[in-house]
Amino acid sequence: MDTPTIAPVQPRPLRAPGAAGSDAAMRRAAQDFEAQALGILMQPIFATVDTAGSRFGGGAAEAQWRPLLVDAYAAAAVRSGHGIGLADAVLRELQRLRGADTTPNTGEITP
Repeated sequence: MDTPTIAPVQPRPLRAPGAAGSDAAMRRAAQDFEAQALGILMQPIFATVDTAGSRFGGGAAEAQWRPLLVDAYAAAAVRSGHGIGLADAVLRELQRLRGADTTPNTGEITP
């Protein structure tokens, strides 16, 4: 029985984030990042809400779905321009990285 040979995997050089992306894709990624960060910051606020008298009935189901609601609030705030301003800074950095002359990461450690 012949043993099949497996060709070694050739590493591909790493590129700067967003180097091949369009401006719209980079803006979307920056806004998604800001919405995620804002959602994480908002979670403790909603964790203290008393659900016993809530309109939705409270309980385990409401507690399970609350993080999704908070994430939706954060995404809506960012889309409407009422976020924390993080997307603009991330977008500027992505554009800077795209314009920078980056050398490929070959995995070698240089002293």
